[in-house]
Amino acid sequence: MATVSQTLACAASGADVSAGRSAADPHKHTTSPIVTGTSVVALKYKDGVMMAADTLGSYGSLSRFTDLRRIVTTGGYTLVGADGDYSDFQYVQDILKELEVEDACVADGITHSPKEIWCCMARILYHRRSKMNPLWNNLVIAGFHEGEAFLGTTDKIGTSYECDFVATGMGLHMAMPILRRHWKPNMSESEARELLESCMRTLFYRDCRTINKITFASATKKGPSVDEPVEVSTEWSYQSFVDPKAGSDTGGSW
Repeated sequence: MATVSQTLACAASGADVSAGRSAADPHKHTTSPIVTGTSVVALKYKDGVMMAADTLGSYGSLSRFTDLRRIVTTGGYTLVGADGDYSDFQYVQDILKELEVEDACVADGITHSPKEIWCCMARILYHRRSKMNPLWNNLVIAGFHEGEAFLGTTDKIGTSYECDFVATGMGLHMAMPILRRHWKPNMSESEARELLESCMRTLFYRDCRTINKITFASATKKGPSVDEPVEVSTEWSYQSFVDPKAGSDTGGSW
């Protein structure tokens, strides 16, 4: 596998960076991801950044894997969450491990900041897109470094930006309106958690590629941490659920 420095150098020069590939090897492009994850939602709050994602790995339309962890820590400051193809996210994790190894080998006491990792991921995703062989992931990078919270995102074609709150996948359509309405600066940890729970609950109701098993993670001055998955409370006794009007004359079918 190429090192991160070689990957970035190749990205700048336009060369191929695939592991162990020679000029004679055929090009293999991922055009239909197999095992995928859905939305990642994150926001800044008073003490840092908080992130949430469910643990479902969908095999096409089958809810095949129920304990895929899609939020990881890297370095001493950063959280990385991903939706999309899980094998591509495993490749991203290999790159992040290489960054950690390079930092350790230099042994100067300096590790990559969250913003540096965000920039690195954006360049790599843009390079793969330019080679018509994208990594099928939207990434959320969050962290806390030198007294400042950072939150940024990049998609599979390298479009990247920073914001006070972000969402990927179906969260762009269903969680962002909730965040725009209820997020405020200097939220407490409990308020941030409650808002993320509301977003993930809505996604569980409306997104058929998610389950009610959520991983929460945070990055503060104490460092990044990822909690064990928990179940978010739900409510199914609404009258429209119990007694739907649609198809009432046909036994509930359309």
